[in-house]
Amino acid sequence: MPEVYQAERTISAVFKEQPQVDDAVRRLLDRGVPRDHISVMGRNFQSETRIAGFITKRDVILGGLRTGAIFGSLFGSFLSLLTGVGLLFIPFVGTIVAAGPISALLLGAASGAIAGSAGAGLVSVFTTLGMPEDKATIYQTRLQAGEFLLLAEVPSDRTGEFQLLLESAGGEEISTIDKTLTRACPGPCNSPEDLSPEVRSHLSPEAQRTFIDRYNNVLNETSDEFTAEQAAWEAVHQKFDEDDNGVWSKAKVGV
Repeated sequence: MPEVYQAERTISAVFKEQPQVDDAVRRLLDRGVPRDHISVMGRNFQSETRIAGFITKRDVILGGLRTGAIFGSLFGSFLSLLTGVGLLFIPFVGTIVAAGPISALLLGAASGAIAGSAGAGLVSVFTTLGMPEDKATIYQTRLQAGEFLLLAEVPSDRTGEFQLLLESAGGEEISTIDKTLTRACPGPCNSPEDLSPEVRSHLSPEAQRTFIDRYNNVLNETSDEFTAEQAAWEAVHQKFDEDDNGVWSKAKVGV
């Protein structure tokens, strides 16, 4: 029976060039890190991976957090190795491509923090994950400058191994937090109680039902939790608007 991969910590690093990210992702996969435990964020994938061929200017305009536009795997790119690729507009950073579990997190419970009145953008999200504020600020600044962020969820007893791997691949500002990224639901969602508190608190009871129905349907079709989570958030965003407390509760007229 194959050994179950036990992710307990999240290591993050900044890379200046996309080929470095490509190399780091492939090396992580070779060392046994599952693709659904690797996340990548960046602004400047377009010229390297020809995302412009898949995403139109109109998609970019509509592709913010509020619409939750999802574009699946981008073949011909190393992003196709990862789970759930999305295009998001982040205040103070701009339009980014996010792949892996971080993309579902940004679409969902983190949206209020990103668009919050404090204007902290990704800093709020990263600090919620457990990163020191000074490191979170560096990550946001370097993403804004066109660099790339990689996050890998790893077993505690292999933390040093993967820190060295990212460093040798060109990673800078390496940081480790003692938890993994939030998942909406561990497998099928049988009731609202199965939703993580971070997700449940951002959804009205009706929006919870919409989320769970869409999540389970896509999970049955794909067996991919992160694609299911992104599809579920997209369904919520199509049917509801946020109220003043950041809860998706206001049913859209005519939907």
